[in-house]
Amino acid sequence: MNKKYIGIITCLILAVIATKLGKLQHWVGAPMIGLLLGITILNLMPSIDKDFKAGTTFAGKKFLNIGIILAGGTLNFAEVVGYGAKALPLIIANICISFGVAYFVGKRLGVTKNTSTLVGGGTCICGGTAIATLAGIIKAKEEEIAYAMTAIFLFDILAALTYPYLATYLGLSLNQFGFLAGCAINDTSSVAAAEATYSALHALDLNLAITVKLTRTTMLIALAVIFTILMVKEESKNNAGTGSQTSIAKTVAKVFPMFILWFLVMALLNTFGLFGKDMLNISKYLKTGYKFFVTAALAGVGFKIKFADLFTKGMKPIILGGCTWICIASCTMIFIHVFASYVG
Repeated sequence: MNKKYIGIITCLILAVIATKLGKLQHWVGAPMIGLLLGITILNLMPSIDKDFKAGTTFAGKKFLNIGIILAGGTLNFAEVVGYGAKALPLIIANICISFGVAYFVGKRLGVTKNTSTLVGGGTCICGGTAIATLAGIIKAKEEEIAYAMTAIFLFDILAALTYPYLATYLGLSLNQFGFLAGCAINDTSSVAAAEATYSALHALDLNLAITVKLTRTTMLIALAVIFTILMVKEESKNNAGTGSQTSIAKTVAKVFPMFILWFLVMALLNTFGLFGKDMLNISKYLKTGYKFFVTAALAGVGFKIKFADLFTKGMKPIILGGCTWICIASCTMIFIHVFASYVG
């Protein structure tokens, strides 16, 4: 069998294993497990990257695109209506703060601009999904994706483990906890885990944090459009610097990833109810599909990362992730206390 196909099949098998492991607990999502499995196998068998590089590279790029397209089918603009809409001012503030801190601190740490962008986006929107989406737009390298994923993962787990108890200790209201978990924990599965812990502590059945989190996730669409525009402007500037004349249409076609267009189309279709319960709840299967393909893609990315690099080159992105995480958590806590009557 062609080694390329062996590499692809290996990534798919790892995605199946990671998905199973992800279902056994709620703290570490399947995509992160897939990344860690890829990294572990590479370091145990260093020759695997050379032997199956074509396949793992294909998985790292193409499966990621497929996953993001399917992810669009799980987003719904209608989620921002109602309780979730109350969190929009805080969500927008956190987005500005996250990117501001990521670029400012990242520059001083010597972190690449792409890595800073991925860490900032992953912190303020939805962790791995945001990183995967932005990576395709800004043409991030596989190692930049891996470092950003690791940074986001570490502090996401810490937040999910501590926030329910912190909220209880501080005497936060139910709505205040919903804002804290929904706005300051990255991955949806981690938000669900934190909310489940908080519900168990208070003998309640909540979904406030998830509602806020879904509202936050819809902002990924706006972020994708904004970064595409920025990339178009940068490409036009580069063309002007070289003296070449390229039409705006050609520049957009060159810069704009087509999978982002399909991502937007899928989100609109889901918003109009085409993937809802009247259609056998297709959105549920799209969610499963997108997580599986993103997991397979990150397994492929993991085959490029050595432990030595992760604990040397990867330390600065982790520090950067910690800085953005602290700032977002602080901003959220200040908001829910200053505007306690608004939050409820």
